[in-house]
Amino acid sequence: MNNMIPSGHKQTLIDLARKSIQLSFDENNAPLLNFDAYPMELKSILATFVTIKIENRLRGCIGTLDAYRPLVEDIADNAYKAAFSDPRFEPIVASEYKKLEIHISILSPPQEITFDSEATLLTKIQPNVDGLIIQDSTHKGTFLPSVWEILPDPKDFLRHLKQKAGFNADYWSDRISVFKYRTQSIDSGKIH
Repeated sequence: MNNMIPSGHKQTLIDLARKSIQLSFDENNAPLLNFDAYPMELKSILATFVTIKIENRLRGCIGTLDAYRPLVEDIADNAYKAAFSDPRFEPIVASEYKKLEIHISILSPPQEITFDSEATLLTKIQPNVDGLIIQDSTHKGTFLPSVWEILPDPKDFLRHLKQKAGFNADYWSDRISVFKYRTQSIDSGKIH
């Protein structure tokens, strides 16, 4: 995937995510930020996920799969929600703020994968590169490409993704749709 954001703007986006979280402590809700000051290339309509870790442990992760608002707004809102609204975790407290490791994933538009079986699907997935979305009826789940670090085997990756979406690990149906996407990643500790 081509980098959608020039490297000179990566720190700006990390700072924006941090500011969204930090201001929330003062305002006790999602902060109202002025997005007019940001350059046009940071206002492209793009989907993002913001992942927060403390000491390399997941502390929150929220994002959007469908691009519908400017990048800076998506990052600010997802940072706020990852810190305070991820239902898997207690909200971040002020004493944790300086320990936060922030990771931003900017998603390419999802592309549907055509396949006639699970075996065929597995041949069309590129480990360590593709993020996946799986859905069938009202069940839907996604894994970012970074999940390959934990689940490097494509079969395991797919089984766990099915479970995340609410299916059995062995579930299969002709109605399953799978989409792949790639990400541009920005880490708070790795700005180049």
